Amino acid sequence: MTGATMRVGIIGLGYRLGYLARVFSVARDDFSIAGYVDPAPAGLPYTQEHGVSVGTRFDSLEALLDSEPLDLLMVGSPNHLHLEHIRIGLERGLKIFTEKPVVTSIDDTMALARLIAQHGPDNLMVGLVLRYAPLYVDLRKAQAAGQLGDITSIEASEHIPPYHGAFFMRDWRRYERYSGSFMLEKCCHDLDLYNGVMGCRPHFVSSFGGRRTFVPANAPQNVGINDMEVYHRKPSGWQGSDKVFDSDGDIIDFQTAMVQYANGAALTFHTNLNVPDDFRRFAVMGAKGMAEGDFIRNFLRVTDSRTADRLVDTTYQMSDLSQHYGADEQMAEDILKHLIDGDALPVSVTDALEAGLLALTMDQAMRTKSVVDMTPIWQQFDVALGRAG
Repeated sequence: MTGATMRVGIIGLGYRLGYLARVFSVARDDFSIAGYVDPAPAGLPYTQEHGVSVGTRFDSLEALLDSEPLDLLMVGSPNHLHLEHIRIGLERGLKIFTEKPVVTSIDDTMALARLIAQHGPDNLMVGLVLRYAPLYVDLRKAQAAGQLGDITSIEASEHIPPYHGAFFMRDWRRYERYSGSFMLEKCCHDLDLYNGVMGCRPHFVSSFGGRRTFVPANAPQNVGINDMEVYHRKPSGWQGSDKVFDSDGDIIDFQTAMVQYANGAALTFHTNLNVPDDFRRFAVMGAKGMAEGDFIRNFLRVTDSRTADRLVDTTYQMSDLSQHYGADEQMAEDILKHLIDGDALPVSVTDALEAGLLALTMDQAMRTKSVVDMTPIWQQFDVALGRAG
């Protein structure tokens, strides 16, 4: 650190980084935000409500970085701006925490991989917070203990309720030019988790989806219902709109995908933006056992295939602070330990980029109605990372 206090700068003080500013401040008393850059800081009221100082407002990232030495730059700007903000930070020699998804296209992924090859992977941390969830940590422990055996297949989903789906139809994330896509923006968390369980890269990808719920024909007003409160419950930020069923966005509201990994195992994944009894479930099937869980209901069960004995049966408790099943607080603690003591983290920026490439390939497969072989993408990625000999 530059001194006795950890000095931090923020670019993009939206809802997420406003919340994380509080979580990191709770985790470490000397976590001090020197300043931020954001023309319309949607997260500022939250920080003010909870007594978290975010320092001085600056007009540009360069002005913030010129103001004083920083120990950490936190990037929470809209997704399409991440690459440039990360580049500036890396070229200044800074440690950077960036929100997911790290970038929004295959071209930007390769550009960032070249920056990582130049500046090293340890200077860039990513907010794939579910890697820190106690449920996932215990899933990986069960796997490491041999309770699952060789993984054969995974069935997984992330479904969100109507108020959250409507948020995506109204927020800047409704435009793929800003978000990348819904699969990338929202589900990269999940794809990263299951990439981790598989332990190898995806090989073949197919996907189908589109927009069938949030369309004019389904507007409640068509049948005389004028109570639209649920669809406006979650406030939108930058580029916000009141339109839900007539949204001008180009994202999907449902998508399914099938993936075969390099080891021959398979993943099926499903996401839907209009599920009132929402869930974020998985079933990991192995040669020796099965693990099933749900992040929303926060349980994990592991069952032996031969005996049907229940090896793990845990329900997790969350604090009032957590937004991600107990993972936010753990992520903050682990990242701070990494910055101060060099402790290893459970997820790398390379992991995040690989999950992003899978999401983008799912979108390509959906658009082209084809099975996509990811081999050329991985070859290009390895060259960009400087791994190809």
